[in-house]
Formats: sequence, structure tokens, C-alpha cells
Amino acid sequence: MGAADFGWAEGLRRAHFPAERNLVPAHITLFHHLPPSALGEVARRLKRLCAGPPPGARLTEVMLLGRGVAYRVESPDLMAMRHELGEAFAGLLVPQDQGRPRLHITVQNKVEPAEAKKLATALRRDFRPRPLAIAGLAAWHYRGGPWELAVKASFRG
Repeated sequence: MGAADFGWAEGLRRAHFPAERNLVPAHITLFHHLPPSALGEVARRLKRLCAGPPPGARLTEVMLLGRGVAYRVESPDLMAMRHELGEAFAGLLVPQDQGRPRLHITVQNKVEPAEAKKLATALRRDFRPRPLAIAGLAAWHYRGGPWELAVKASFRG
């Protein structure tokens, strides 16, 4: 995300995400798991995708996730990039990554459903669809605690 959008989303995560579970900064997940053995190829492909202009994106609604809340992200350009990466790593994708994702930014998760519903209602009151800046693509290592950045590429356009 762009700096302003990241600051906004990260502020919401810090305010509403259980601290002990908030192990990665605000983000939009394209894939949940790619094997570490593919990191070199992942890095090359992310850098190539980021050689062009950033994808257009919009925040379109507040989503209730059952035990959390997120903002839906719509971006045909980002979905096209995700499709290209998915084709490249098709044999390595876990079942969770084989379907069509619902792009979103999670601001609360792993709470009681009533707490999530209360936050969703509050966030919906002031929400208006708006553009969302996408600054780059990244891959992270999960090592059981806080996530560790593995590779990051910024869009140039």
C-alpha cells in the first residue's frame, strides 16, 4: 500500500487486532503459502511485475469475516498479477491458494463474533468507497512468531 493508506490500515490493525496475534503489518494477501525453495523465482517475478506502473485499486466495502473485519479491495490489475504468479507456481500452490481470492485488508481477526459485528457496524457508518494506492509487492517468511520480510519490490510507474 502507499504510505498514507498503509498508515491508515496499520492504525486500524493496532487498534482492533488482538496484539498477541498481530504478527504482520497491514497487507493484502495474494497467496497464503509458497514454498521457501521457490523464493528466488518469487523474487525475480515480483521485481519484474513491479517494473511497470502500480495497479489501480479501490476499497469497496467493509466485510464481516465472522470473527473479524476487513475492507474489500477490488483491483482487476492486481488480480491479473496474482493470476500470472499463480500460473507460474501452479504446482506449488496449497489448496487455499488454488481458488479465486477475495482481496482484502484485515483490520481485526480472531475475536468473538459479537465484537467483530460491533466493529463492522461502526466502520460502515463512515465508510465511502475510495481509491487505494498499491506501492509494491512483497513476500514474507512465517517462522512461528512475527513475520520476517523476505523480498520487497516497489512499482516504478
